[in-house]
Amino acid sequence: MTEKPANKTAILVGAGAGGVATAARLAKAGFNVTVLEKNEFTGGRCSLIHHEGYRFDQGPSLLLLPGLFKETFEDLGTSLEAEGVQLMKCEPNYNIWFDDGESFELSTDVARMKVEVEKWEGKDGFERYLGFLQEAHRHYEISVAQVLKKNFTWLLSMARPAFLRHLFPLHPFESIYSRASKYFWTERLRRVFTFGSMYMGMSPFDAPGTYSLLQYTELAEGIWYPKGGFHNVIDALVKVGERLGVKYRLSTSVSSVKLDSKGRHATGVILEGGETITADVVIINADLVYAYNNLLPESSYGRSLQKRSTSCSSISFYWAMDRQIPELTTHNIFLAEHYRESFDDIFKQQLIPAEPSFYLNVPSRIDPTAAPEGKDSLVVLVPVGHLLDEKQGIGRKGLDVSSKQDWNAMVTKARETVFKTVEARTGARDLQGALVKEIVNTPQSWKDIFNLDKGAILGLSHSFFNVLSFRPKTKHPSIKKLHFVGASTHPGTGVPIVLAGAKITSEQVLEGFGMEKPWHLRRGKDKWEVKEIDRIQALPLLSNVHIAILALVLLFAVLVYRSSLPNGF
Repeated sequence: MTEKPANKTAILVGAGAGGVATAARLAKAGFNVTVLEKNEFTGGRCSLIHHEGYRFDQGPSLLLLPGLFKETFEDLGTSLEAEGVQLMKCEPNYNIWFDDGESFELSTDVARMKVEVEKWEGKDGFERYLGFLQEAHRHYEISVAQVLKKNFTWLLSMARPAFLRHLFPLHPFESIYSRASKYFWTERLRRVFTFGSMYMGMSPFDAPGTYSLLQYTELAEGIWYPKGGFHNVIDALVKVGERLGVKYRLSTSVSSVKLDSKGRHATGVILEGGETITADVVIINADLVYAYNNLLPESSYGRSLQKRSTSCSSISFYWAMDRQIPELTTHNIFLAEHYRESFDDIFKQQLIPAEPSFYLNVPSRIDPTAAPEGKDSLVVLVPVGHLLDEKQGIGRKGLDVSSKQDWNAMVTKARETVFKTVEARTGARDLQGALVKEIVNTPQSWKDIFNLDKGAILGLSHSFFNVLSFRPKTKHPSIKKLHFVGASTHPGTGVPIVLAGAKITSEQVLEGFGMEKPWHLRRGKDKWEVKEIDRIQALPLLSNVHIAILALVLLFAVLVYRSSLPNGF
């Protein structure tokens, strides 16, 4: 009897969203997978903070692009519902609060949006809004098909005809703000439909116009919240992986990737305690810039990554309140009066703006389990610059102490600004008096807890020369059997985007071993018979009326032509 060959082994460094999804996919394909995580919890930034009955999402607090989540679970032979994940639709999407006391309600409800848009830009404004949605729809569909589901392994990957013909319709060389300005003619609505670039850690004046796809998914597909917190989605993936045989080792730090004697092949990892674990392939889900400069041999490429533009960081407050704050909805955006200047302070000065825009989430508004009865949990995210080293700090203006960023001063300023702004714009009273517990994350804590380079919460920037073929690859350029998944590799940042990246990386690993992709076997099984009434039919270019008019025109033309001919013809 022939002995069955042993399964291939894989090590995942990091249990963030990309790590747990990749682990489950490889286990599904037959790998023996071990996930090593430095923290005592899974999920990375998609983790939870608890305090005496209050629950806070440490990072993401809303679920976008639900189709990518659905695809991940279906590829693994299950579903969000089957794994006990209940998604609750947030309605409205946001309340946006302006400095002049006005507010704007963003919603998937077309009737509500018609009222909101026409209030500021009239009937023509709503027509332009529909035009904006049409363009954003194209950005969304093209990006999902040609970017999020394709790998860009070298420069000429961008020359694929299927992608190249869509390049200019994606508007990558124009900013979100400039594209929005074509459709929205008031500064108020331009701000309403561009603040979402903060989710990419970018200024709307710099972010490529392509990313209006974020506004599209919010307006067309909605904003969702997983009951029990965002981590429930990640925990469900962990459990799926464990059923498939994935082993998790938490509170286990990796000190380096183990290479062969020539340094050309990854053979495993070395833990901080000195233990060596071998594997056929290593996939790194740790922050990519950190990994290149701390887990791998020193290289010019690793140093160059540290010089690339990165996303912003944040001062994040987690507030336990002793009462409910009814003036606030689930998702609230407070926009600075000096919109452009506030982004310049973040991305050019790497500081907190004099008047910051910020996001305030009340998870207990949609999910009462997030706080004790009659009380609220509040999460406030104030975008700020990332960490600077001493050389970068020299010559900076603002809250700059001894050529360094003064985070204690910035936290104090942020807290005071948030309390003052929320009370002035919403009518809420004595927020500070209702505060019973505060937990804070700063750029330094983001760096310390999650090894994020410069404390940048969304990894490398998404400027044009930091995406597609220019973004760090999902496979190491010179070390075999070493792959990457996460925010700073292709296709980019954000949980749904990282889940798409997990599929790309997993398939690349399987291709390297000549193994089958099990989720491809499902194709065609779920198809149903299309009835005749449901078949897509192309309408005739011309109706019968148009054909009759065209015939009369041709007849008239023939008569005119004949009358112009000399006698005898």
